[in-house]
Amino acid sequence: MPRLFRIEKARVARWAAGVALLLILLFAAFVVWAHRSPIAPIKPPSARAFPAALVEHGAELAQLGDCQGCHTVTTKAPFAGGAAIHTPLGKLYGPNITPDPDTGIGRWSLFAFSRALRHGVARDGRHLYPGLPYEHFLSLTDDDVAALYAFLMTRQPVHAVAPANRLIPPVNYRPFLAAWKALFAHKGGFVPPPGPDPVWNRGAYLAEGLAHCGACHTPRTRFQAEDPDHPLAGGWADGWATPPLDGSGARWNVDQLETYLTTGRAPDGKRVQGPMTQVVKSLTPVPRTEVRAISVYIASRMQGAHAR
Repeated sequence: MPRLFRIEKARVARWAAGVALLLILLFAAFVVWAHRSPIAPIKPPSARAFPAALVEHGAELAQLGDCQGCHTVTTKAPFAGGAAIHTPLGKLYGPNITPDPDTGIGRWSLFAFSRALRHGVARDGRHLYPGLPYEHFLSLTDDDVAALYAFLMTRQPVHAVAPANRLIPPVNYRPFLAAWKALFAHKGGFVPPPGPDPVWNRGAYLAEGLAHCGACHTPRTRFQAEDPDHPLAGGWADGWATPPLDGSGARWNVDQLETYLTTGRAPDGKRVQGPMTQVVKSLTPVPRTEVRAISVYIASRMQGAHAR
């Protein structure tokens, strides 16, 4: 073998080894950067530890956020997880959020619950997929988070494990969610602009936060992030096209919206279909003042008013 060829081969080998080492170091650095520390488990609190008024408020908030839509398969085991969420990248399953100590959130502290709800990180440090709309829940007040926690921790514990998610690589590797959050997730909670109408402001807080309307009614980018340039411009949910709420489509008034959100009857007489059916079912028992507030806000958006 000519000496020059041997030298070039050695250089290629060294170069390849250097690239491999660099990639290993970069991957190790990424894993370290993506890591989130676990939060110590707690002894499951007694249901009597939570004031009745706080639990009642949390029950209303859970209805407004339609928590059962993703975390309930059968009414015999509410919040025990297992409901499927269909996405272009595969299928997610809502986890068990009953206070079962082994398969649910029974050993989660309020701090752990808040971190999951607002930042998408489970008690054990795993990144959570944005099927949990933590980008919207980031807007929730501390009091509302505490009320939701009180409500869920006073439910009947159910020992149940949701099916494993079925996602395509590499999105099935949870640490990559840290990069997705850094690049594409909302950087802060929604803050309603100052205005004289407290009903509109309340509706904005609910619709943009807990009710997470944009999660279904905002188009997604190729990276499955909500398009920040077209909020509420229409999207997809579970294979159904969702209409725009930004003024580029139908322009319902407040009364029409309130009727639709509480009865499922549209102004043209058609009945609600698809994923919105569960939303209407969840909103039906909610205090009418709350639904009215959401209707006031969404009606203003449908008339072309922009909140961001």
